[in-house]
Amino acid sequence: MSVPPLLKRGRAADDSGLSTVEVVILAPVMILFILVLVAFGQLVDGRGALDGAARDAARAGSIQKDHATAMAEAKKAAEANLADVCSGPVNVKQTSQGFEPDTIFTVEVSCQVRGLAMLGLDVPTTLSASFSSPLDPFRRSV
Repeated sequence: MSVPPLLKRGRAADDSGLSTVEVVILAPVMILFILVLVAFGQLVDGRGALDGAARDAARAGSIQKDHATAMAEAKKAAEANLADVCSGPVNVKQTSQGFEPDTIFTVEVSCQVRGLAMLGLDVPTTLSASFSSPLDPFRRSV
């Protein structure tokens, strides 16, 4: 008894090259999936960095003697923390009222993070974080 011409070693002869087609179809999908994971990872990293920058900015501002110096030091602290995270300017604004002793100094830090821009998607991803710190009763006197 002879083997039909379409069968070679238990499979059809027209299956040859099928794995090449699968790789050609699946490789771009897998690469895109990995790029999306990296982009969302940058968003998560940006969120953590913004939270830390807001904490540092509020603390840097709360130990200053006057309001103008407090805002300048808060902005300087936030910019130092976010130098490699933000793709645009870092915005720092005070959201608490006044700068009197025994009050809370609250700042909001925001910036545009890279995130999905690395995929070529022009989706603005501006994140913000807020933090409060009590004004230090032993603030700098110099």
